[in-house]
Amino acid sequence: MKMPSQKRIYRDLDSAVISGVCAGVARHLEVDPIWVRVGAATALIFMPAIAVVSYFAAVMLLPRAV
Repeated sequence: MKMPSQKRIYRDLDSAVISGVCAGVARHLEVDPIWVRVGAATALIFMPAIAVVSYFAAVMLLPRAV
């Protein structure tokens, strides 16, 4: 029995502006990275503590794209 391949999320260092988190999320969601970056900037304005902690957690936990 074949299991369907799961799409994994990685930090995309090729399209990275800072560390590739937003680019990797955008690639995973199949959207333009600018929309993820706008969402991250908006989150940084309205809930800065959560956004900063979440971003640094993603930098530490998400593997780099090979």
